Amino acid sequence: MTEQDADRQDADRPTDHDSPWKEALDYYFQEFTQLLFPAIHGEVDWPRGYNPMDKELQQITADANTGRRHADKLIQVYARDGSETWVLIHVEVQGEPEEGFAQRMYTYQYRLRDRYGVDVVSLAVLADTRESFRPSAFQYERWGCKLSFTFPMAKLIDWEERWADLEVSDNVFALVVMAQIKAKRVKDGATRKEVKIALVRLLYERGYSREQIVQLFRIIDWMIQLPRELEPEFVQAVYALQEEKKMPYVNTIERVEREKALQQGLERGLERGRHQGVEGTLRKQLALKFGELPDWADERLAAATDAQLDDWVLRIMEADSLESLLGKH
Repeated sequence: MTEQDADRQDADRPTDHDSPWKEALDYYFQEFTQLLFPAIHGEVDWPRGYNPMDKELQQITADANTGRRHADKLIQVYARDGSETWVLIHVEVQGEPEEGFAQRMYTYQYRLRDRYGVDVVSLAVLADTRESFRPSAFQYERWGCKLSFTFPMAKLIDWEERWADLEVSDNVFALVVMAQIKAKRVKDGATRKEVKIALVRLLYERGYSREQIVQLFRIIDWMIQLPRELEPEFVQAVYALQEEKKMPYVNTIERVEREKALQQGLERGLERGRHQGVEGTLRKQLALKFGELPDWADERLAAATDAQLDDWVLRIMEADSLESLLGKH
């Protein structure tokens, strides 16, 4: 598969801005920096805590071209150098290659610095699979005026060569990186199911707390989507794993059944809404062409199937009577 083919495949998948990445960064921001940006992790005074500033980020990015991405986060942290100055760390997780990505990173950088008057550290996480897409700077020069902006960047597929390190890492964010890489790389449904089961097994074997298992399971489950017909097999595998480990922390069956019921209800609602819309439009067209509808025609319309309504909509222009169109018996 060429890089361009991979890009088109990525572009076909919807990007959810309220993504598992946002949840992962909310839960494990310190672990995220430790794994992907260790030099920066060492400069932060973690005992002083950190504060999400998502609303502030939304204010300065409201009119920006956001592109297709997994998540962006703004976190307030304190530096270890003893100063009272606090640093805003802007994290952007980019899902697909984008020509204007570096310029957007610079736009957010200068807007944040102008608004808050503090140092801003911009971090980019590239979750795409195009090997050559590695933006880490934005610059321009004209008539002696020159600007150069660089930012730290982590390319997740680089970890494929260090997969064994992820498997043995005691950093909880390693599982998030593994799940994201597999979500991008593995397309076959059956293989995705096996990969997902393997990650959940690894989750249970690492000795995490109940809260961590539940949180990480939710993130992995959200990242690696399975075809609906394979969900029951995944459910049974997780159920067996929980029995084996005696850790019934994730009520998977309840989750799947709840989501399935929600999806079925949504589909029924969409079908019902479409049916009502077509029927209402057809009634108006019939009334305009043939006048007030008799009771028998009203009953025929009320009992019609989707296929019948579609057929009548197509034939109404050439019909010379209600009887010939609706087939009065």
